[in-house]
Amino acid sequence: MTVMSVPRFERFFRVAAGLDVDKNDLKRYSDFVDAKVYDLLLIAEAVAKANNRDVIVPWDLPITKGLQENIHRFRDLDHEIELKPILDQLVRHPPLDRAPDDATEARLPEIVGGLSLALAKAFKIIYPDLKNPQTKHWETVWPLFNLLL
Repeated sequence: MTVMSVPRFERFFRVAAGLDVDKNDLKRYSDFVDAKVYDLLLIAEAVAKANNRDVIVPWDLPITKGLQENIHRFRDLDHEIELKPILDQLVRHPPLDRAPDDATEARLPEIVGGLSLALAKAFKIIYPDLKNPQTKHWETVWPLFNLLL
């Protein structure tokens, strides 16, 4: 993550959930994004394979109603913060048997934005008075996403 993008991420978490994140949180966040993008694409790959397609298309991604709502909220919030261009560079995934097509790749930054918003909100649901997430908070919140994604 570039130094110039750190203030935008800090602002995003502050606006999204009143959280003050530090560099350790941003590393954990980056790991979270990598893991969840991989999880989403792994399922999408299975859907593409089941449908005899060589590529992953957007509707192969397992986007739930809640995640879709957070993607829409992220779009609204992003007009103010302009985080999507940074997410374009941050989103990466390992090689898969079925590669995402261009439309799917184009959707990934907003999906990550929706996941990011859900992550910030999850901290506040579990720890309503939380201001600065610590390792123990991440160790509680992240497994919840593993249950659902």
